[in-house]
Amino acid sequence: MKPRGKTLTGALAAAAALALTLSACTPGSEAPTSSAPLTSAPVETDVSKMGEQTLTVWDQEVRGGQNEQMTKLNAAFEDKYPNVTIERNSQSFEDLGKTLRLALSGNDAPDVVQANNGRNTMGSFVKAGQLLPLDAWAQAYGWTERFPASVLKYSQYSTDGTTFGSGSVYGLPQVGEVVGVFYSKKKLQSLGLDVPSDWAGFESATATAKDKGETPLLLGNIEKWPAGHVFGPLQGAKAPAEDIEKLGFGNAGSTWNTPENEAAAAELADWNAKGYFNEGVNGTEYDAAWQNLAKGEGVFLMGGSWMAADLADAMGEDVGFFAPPATAGTGAHTTGGTGLPFTVTSKTENPDLAAAYIDFITNDEAMAVLADTGNLPVINTQKYAPASGVLKDVYTEFETVTTKGALLPYLDYATPSMGDTLGDSLQGLLAGKLDAKAFTDAMEADYAGFTQGK
Repeated sequence: MKPRGKTLTGALAAAAALALTLSACTPGSEAPTSSAPLTSAPVETDVSKMGEQTLTVWDQEVRGGQNEQMTKLNAAFEDKYPNVTIERNSQSFEDLGKTLRLALSGNDAPDVVQANNGRNTMGSFVKAGQLLPLDAWAQAYGWTERFPASVLKYSQYSTDGTTFGSGSVYGLPQVGEVVGVFYSKKKLQSLGLDVPSDWAGFESATATAKDKGETPLLLGNIEKWPAGHVFGPLQGAKAPAEDIEKLGFGNAGSTWNTPENEAAAAELADWNAKGYFNEGVNGTEYDAAWQNLAKGEGVFLMGGSWMAADLADAMGEDVGFFAPPATAGTGAHTTGGTGLPFTVTSKTENPDLAAAYIDFITNDEAMAVLADTGNLPVINTQKYAPASGVLKDVYTEFETVTTKGALLPYLDYATPSMGDTLGDSLQGLLAGKLDAKAFTDAMEADYAGFTQGK
């Protein structure tokens, strides 16, 4: 079925005009330049009036609860709008990253795609004009009222792609994410340990676990990026949050060459040298690490909240989750933010339909579906918190971090090449091929080279 919806021109003009207006009003942002006509055209929000449509959607929601919520929401959308057929292409995070760039540059691009927030993905797509600014639809659907600024900033860029964290809205996420520590309750009990209340307590618990013959920390880093979810909380416990945010968003004003960043890198290398991790972390797959925790082969697993549903299925009430703050009673400074935003490609023939779909899968009813399938709703989180289990832990920690601590950006967001730099450097650090100074030097070269050359 070929789309027979509205043409793109009017909606693009509306989006461009509103993008200029809204970004100029965003604190700390600069109005991006644009040659688009400053005219306005209404957007269509009634999907039933759009005729027979096929909407192509690419996502990376492949794991248990992630896939379940997309399946349910897509079915609900088609039930509500029988004139629309959704063609879903679901791929792993790694595979989507490889195929999406080629797809967006071709003549048969999908309508809606999940794009990683960082500069190497969303930022480069914005710069190339391959994604639409969605400010016209944000106004029509009230997205700026539904989503707090702390969430929207992870999907905002200036229209030239140079500024990250403010400007036009380019997508909406469904889920919140927080990186912390999963653990086996039975293991802690057998070791005579309580759940650590601060970072020092967590460090002490890992040392105790090692002394008593356990593998304290599980990590699968063959894909290179998982070690970033260990280093990020380490860095957050030592370095100022405002400096990490600048480093993570790739905005000028910070530096990697600080004693705090070097200390975080040194501690990660020291953990591996002391045998705190499982053997061969750089040759172990990401999924194998959490599966080993479920098999009782380790005590702690540092990772993201998205693993909670799978771990709960495998471990039941035995699995717990915490995010250790630097000081007991405060909120942790840890990596997190949002899941990959759903965006609209510039080659879609019906942006109104694409935006309506994004609105549907991120509205209040969608948040309830997310909670029911073991995911972490990015808005109204506490409203959906379960009464017990690891998901209660995750919801509680997300709330505590976002209200009393600091939710810090993923470090690979920073530059188009930072994903590779961070991944390679962390593998080198864990393999003993780089020391802490060489690690921070490599990170600084990438960050400074980008921010000074913009």
